[in-house]
Amino acid sequence: MTALHRIEQQAVARASESPMLARTRAWAAVNSGTGNIAGLAAVAGMLADAFSTLPGTLRLVDPASAERVAADGSVAPVAHGQHLHLSVRPGAERRLLLTGHMDTVYPADHPFQALTDGPDGTINGPGVADMKGGLAVMLAALEAVEAAGCAIGYDVIINSDEETGSFSSAALIAEAARGKLAALTYEPALPDGTLAGARGGTGNFSIIVHGRSAHAGRNPLDGRNAIVAAAALALALDRAKGPRLSVNPARIDGGGPNNVVPDLAVLRVNFRPADAGEITRARLAIDSAVAEIAAAHDVRIEVHGSFNRPPKPIDAGAARLFDLVAAVGGDLGVPIGWRDTGGVCDGNNIAAVGTPVIDTMGVRGGAIHSADEYLIVDSLAERAALSAVTILRLAENGL
Repeated sequence: MTALHRIEQQAVARASESPMLARTRAWAAVNSGTGNIAGLAAVAGMLADAFSTLPGTLRLVDPASAERVAADGSVAPVAHGQHLHLSVRPGAERRLLLTGHMDTVYPADHPFQALTDGPDGTINGPGVADMKGGLAVMLAALEAVEAAGCAIGYDVIINSDEETGSFSSAALIAEAARGKLAALTYEPALPDGTLAGARGGTGNFSIIVHGRSAHAGRNPLDGRNAIVAAAALALALDRAKGPRLSVNPARIDGGGPNNVVPDLAVLRVNFRPADAGEITRARLAIDSAVAEIAAAHDVRIEVHGSFNRPPKPIDAGAARLFDLVAAVGGDLGVPIGWRDTGGVCDGNNIAAVGTPVIDTMGVRGGAIHSADEYLIVDSLAERAALSAVTILRLAENGL
């Protein structure tokens, strides 16, 4: 660490003293699956207590309205937890955005609930890498930056619905991202420390097909089979896929007794566009397929959903931010590389408003979204040091 300035060295030492492991254990011990509102409230309270050691104004923000299409075609509001928002020195010349999420993919009744220490220096547990360990890293870095007397301004947003698309927090994040010098998001890095570079986008759609019921034996021709129409629609949309657009018709809900022509079906489809042009092409494909199938099968079709995560390219600003983090890593003796990925996160939405972002500043770990999820314990101090020095250099030199 000979390339570090004295203040940077002090920040690294201060970050390493943070109780990151204890915080990660405490936060991961409380189930906070996206739909577990009570668990999310408990974790939000714990996070509010922990982040209140930082200066600024901290508040818990009520979620924006969001809805879900049920298997019976009904559309109902979805409950989400509150989001944490901390604003520090809003009048500062240089300001950053740091984001993370408190929710996990493990519901309250999921069998994966306990933490287990591995003999190889890892911890296995729900959300330890994705991303309660990352939240501990973020807080440790900010504590170190504050201890250094750094005057940079920043917002922290920790949302409660990232794992299901951030529908109730997207506007909050976008507003906070606008005008910021840069953003850091604390999704986990790969086990070897590799960061995510460019990301594709994603769109999720629930398409309701309304047919007409009839007796399958007595008067089937009077019916309009919603299952058949939904299947035809799935095939039509599948034909839109290409090298830069993945289309995955994932599920059809509907149907009933064998002697009744089904009058309702719900088709679930996921799109993965590589760029904005592919979003346009996908939207045209949806409109065209819906019109064609509705006419051919004499059914009524409703489309619900959106492209909620725009593609995230590496533009000039993002490239400069990656170069800065790589240089910091080099000075810390931590090689930093990155590669493009098909996954999506809140970094997609931050980049969409024009703010350079690195969205894998969290711990090193792996097997996320499974019962094998693990955190590499040594990466807590390593990644906190990387963030602390990065923030100090952004404060001093910008991009």
